[in-house]
Amino acid sequence: MTLSARRRVPDNFVVRTWLAPDGWELRSFGQGVEGPAKGSLLFLGGRGDFFEKYLETFEHWAAIGWGVAGFDWRGQGGSGRLHPADLCHIEDFSAFLGDLAAFAANWRAQTSRPHVAIGHSMGAHVLLRAVAQGLLELDGIVLLSPMIGIRAGLLRGRAFNGVAALGRAPALRERALWRGPASPLPARITSCPERHDDKLWWKAQHPELARGAPTWGWLAAAARSMSALDRQLRRRPVTVPGLILRAARDPIIDVEAIRRVRRFLPCFEHGVIKQAGHELLRERDVPRAECMARIARFLDERAWLSRE
Repeated sequence: MTLSARRRVPDNFVVRTWLAPDGWELRSFGQGVEGPAKGSLLFLGGRGDFFEKYLETFEHWAAIGWGVAGFDWRGQGGSGRLHPADLCHIEDFSAFLGDLAAFAANWRAQTSRPHVAIGHSMGAHVLLRAVAQGLLELDGIVLLSPMIGIRAGLLRGRAFNGVAALGRAPALRERALWRGPASPLPARITSCPERHDDKLWWKAQHPELARGAPTWGWLAAAARSMSALDRQLRRRPVTVPGLILRAARDPIIDVEAIRRVRRFLPCFEHGVIKQAGHELLRERDVPRAECMARIARFLDERAWLSRE
């Protein structure tokens, strides 16, 4: 896809407002296919994401026969604000879980099988937790750079959770983790300058979509949610077929946490994308193509199984 194509909304891309059960307005989208669909995809982005960042990916999936739908998370992108300074903030991830469960139920009822959800980073975490808790029925799930554990430098596991717990303090809860809107490690998020510039272009054209750093409260909520996911997986492993892909150069995800839960995901394939940063779908062409090919193989297998 050319630069100009990544910076325009396709003609068959529909943006809507979807009301969550509590009346919160979520900005959602749908992209259909020409002719019979192979199946339906639900895409869930990461912290601070907005779906325009992934237009080229959605167009690719639609071109190979998969209808795509999704939404901006509550408090992100075009789905309202939860912080007066436009930081990424949430009191508890249960709000994300509730939004996902309700949206997915509506999506399943209106689309054809197989139903496969694809989540990136925070979206992958919320997706896996929802499946582990029995909130979603899916034929397959794909987790990209999943936020099963977070690392901050040398901090991970219990040490990370101890620091994250500071975010419960009223004096810190709504304060930013770092100054400025950008990640402190941009080259490790994606090494593709063109796709990084695409994100900046969308933010410049539509500043209402941009969010800043996470708050300490977001961090505390994320740590609690990751602990809850760990407990849930130990009680009941997830048996839905799945695929986990992570980046070799990811500065955010705790790889050891992913390895620890592998035995609780017995039907999952695992892969590592070399020479890639955290945002696998927005990397340079070579690692991104490898990621897309792995996802395509998984989707083809799901489509075949659904016809049994």
